[in-house]
Order: sequence, then C-alpha cells, then structure tokens
Amino acid sequence: MDEETALFKVLSDATRLRLAVILAIQGETCVCNLAEALDEPDFKVSRHLGIMRSAGMVEARREGTWMYYKLATARHRLEECLQDCFRDCLADQEIIKMALKRIARATCAK
Repeated sequence: MDEETALFKVLSDATRLRLAVILAIQGETCVCNLAEALDEPDFKVSRHLGIMRSAGMVEARREGTWMYYKLATARHRLEECLQDCFRDCLADQEIIKMALKRIARATCAK
C-alpha cells in the first residue's frame, strides 16, 4: 500500500492533479505550454513536474532548450485506472477546459 499512498500524495496537490489530467488528454507537452495552460510561471510548473517525475508518474525528454513531459506508462492497474479517469472523468471540469483552450493558443514550442 505504500506505493499507492505515495501516488495519491502526489496527486493531492491541485496543480499536480491538473497537470496529470492535461497530460492524459494532450499527451507529451512542453513545459512552456503547460505553464501557459495553468497560467503559472514555468519554474512553478517545472517544480511540480519534478515531484511527479520523482514519483514515476511522468517521463521527460529534452529537445534543445525545451523540456517535454508525458505521463509514464502505467506500472499497475491503479495507475491505469487513474489515467483513464483523468481522460474520461475529469476532462469536463471547467478549469481543465480553460487550460486546454490556453494550450491551443500557446505560441511556444510548437
């Protein structure tokens, strides 16, 4: 149960939960676009993504000066169910809809 507890602890932060939902819907996304989506500074979004990466929730890759993140492949059934829920259950949240609109308008790293 320790692994599951750690997973929920990471997701208990609203910013990290929103990032997980956005990544579940969008797939791999640049930090600058995620910052635009959340209307938060890059450094804050990067810090949260670092916590998620340490927990094994996201994977990162560098392309030039840009960092791209995506949800990691689910390691067990709970993670698989949560990722499905992010896409299927939380995508209709108004805060997520607004974030996705901001990503669509973002001009960095396209």
